Amino acid sequence: MKRTEISSLGEFGLIDRISEKVPDLNKHTIKGIGDDAAVLDALGKQVLLSTDMLVEGIHFDLAYVNLNHLGYKSVIVNLSDIYAMNAIPKQITVSIAVSNRFSVEAIDEFYDGVMRACARYEIDLVGGDTTSSNLGFCISISVIGYAVPSQIVYRNGAQVGDLVCVTGDLGAAYLGLHLLQREKEVFIANPKMQPELKEENAYLLRRFLLPEARKDIIDFFAQTNIKPTAMMDISDGLSSEILHICRQSRVGALLEEVQLPIHDQVRKQAFEFGIDTTVAALSGGEDYELLFTIAPKYLEKIANHFEITVLGEILPEKESVKLKTKSGNLHQIIAQGWKSF
Repeated sequence: MKRTEISSLGEFGLIDRISEKVPDLNKHTIKGIGDDAAVLDALGKQVLLSTDMLVEGIHFDLAYVNLNHLGYKSVIVNLSDIYAMNAIPKQITVSIAVSNRFSVEAIDEFYDGVMRACARYEIDLVGGDTTSSNLGFCISISVIGYAVPSQIVYRNGAQVGDLVCVTGDLGAAYLGLHLLQREKEVFIANPKMQPELKEENAYLLRRFLLPEARKDIIDFFAQTNIKPTAMMDISDGLSSEILHICRQSRVGALLEEVQLPIHDQVRKQAFEFGIDTTVAALSGGEDYELLFTIAPKYLEKIANHFEITVLGEILPEKESVKLKTKSGNLHQIIAQGWKSF
């Protein structure tokens, strides 16, 4: 592959190169890349803004994450935050800090992944920043979303008697990460060894490397006139997120272990690794599914949706947050997912 040093373009040359690939897809975008600030039209709605930072060696490992996948995932994890507010993301800004390890072609690969996610979710890239780094690759993405004020869902609205629901399945990204870490350790021990990633592992690997945000669920809510009482995306693990909702809503909850949605590939790989599937589902993280609470009156509307599972119910605060095991025992749920510090 041809390698062009970033220094040969300079900061503004690099920005020009990136902006050449960036179309504006939304009428909300009045002015995108090219001025001191983007100009956006709120169209009478409320604007939501969220920012995430991803740091090499902390949030991702380029030993097994390629830059195209990294660009895609970096966008998805930010969009998920806006969907978790029952809002629609429309624009992002992307800022990167890179060391001289990375070529122009490497940056192109990263932004190709970014633009692939933007195209899939109809998002405009409207700005950002680029700078040098002595610490590898750092990424900061801000996402701007819009919602009618009455439809925004916060974490603090769960009510006693609400159903606790989750989308998709849990634990697959965690097992995918374990697979990649295993192959990395084998390679470090013997660089001549080739990775042994089987076709049957594809689902787990994709869930970690290329997650998707649950726009489809937000669309379903709009189509069926469902408004959750509280909602979060599952980035740090189900246990952490249900505790956030209960703490901010001042309620308790009871979840049923038997109801945890776990993919067959998770069960199979967890058995091979000696990992408890319930632990993977509760504490694995990076699933980017939606955890939400709804009034019982909506049960009939969600009953036949194969991507939504009812996990339990919201209880008075004094009941705390517990898991009812398959054997009928009650265990206090504690946060064992990702910790930043």
